[in-house]
Amino acid sequence: MTAPAAPGGRPAERSVAVLAGGLSHERDVSLRSGRRIAAVLRDTGIAVDEWDTDAALVGRLRDTRPDAVVVALHGGEGENGAVQSVLELLGVPFVGTGGRACRRAHDKPSAKAELARAGLDTPEWVALPHTTFRELGAGAVLDALVGTLGLPLMLKPDQGGSALGAQVVRDAADLPSAMVGALAYSETVLVERFVSGVEVAISVIDTGDGPEALPAVEVEPEGGVYDYTARYTAGLTRFHCPARVDPGTAERIAAAAVAAHRALDLRDLSRTDAIVDADGRVQVLEVNVSPGLTENSLLPLAIAAAGRDLGEVFGLLVDRAVRRG
Repeated sequence: MTAPAAPGGRPAERSVAVLAGGLSHERDVSLRSGRRIAAVLRDTGIAVDEWDTDAALVGRLRDTRPDAVVVALHGGEGENGAVQSVLELLGVPFVGTGGRACRRAHDKPSAKAELARAGLDTPEWVALPHTTFRELGAGAVLDALVGTLGLPLMLKPDQGGSALGAQVVRDAADLPSAMVGALAYSETVLVERFVSGVEVAISVIDTGDGPEALPAVEVEPEGGVYDYTARYTAGLTRFHCPARVDPGTAERIAAAAVAAHRALDLRDLSRTDAIVDADGRVQVLEVNVSPGLTENSLLPLAIAAAGRDLGEVFGLLVDRAVRRG
């Protein structure tokens, strides 16, 4: 007997586990993402469980065997490929990029090198581990950074998201404290030449017909820097979607995001953060394999601007994951 169909035409008994929380610095944001995506999936008729990622997870997956998993984890093992690799070992289908590609994208210096090899523009950078400053002398290394890359500089941990630990340094005197702040989140700091211009975030989804760039979101933070506070405090950032750029620039932005998605071998969805500089070049900053899904996040905003429904899109991504499985 055929099971009754839920909205969207899929079987009503389909079950999904949404993984959220975890132990990274972004736990609270992840929980908010997980709650939201669980709610919109339930609205499409899918049975959803919300699970934290703890020592009981593998047992739950083996005992329950959901049709698919949605990874709503940010930072740490949710983005570095660890959880995805465990899902692959267990044979559990999931929405999103596979473990190995997650690992490459999560390491910002490695990802930037891949993007540069693919012909994409990305700000000049250097990645330095904490031990470099101890062994070679912090003062001499910092002087060399300023001498080569100039000021201002963007400092960020080499891994992680939500702009945690990221700072713009405009005065050389502020560089030591900014370096300490970035190293609090990772053993290696990525130092980039700061690029000013129009900041945009471009979400890419692939529901089966190839990667498609959604309308770019222009980010206009009140304080000039899109840091953690600006990202997750309502009212501190204005968003414009589509971005306020001419049609030719919009096409270049979309093409860069799709090219980045392909270059890093990503799957299902991603978000590329970029700057359109004064010369109109699209400078790719980084690519996120697990975009935020909170009420202030950019992927849901882009989906709405494209005239689509968040639950419908993720329902299609769940269907695609089930077919892969």
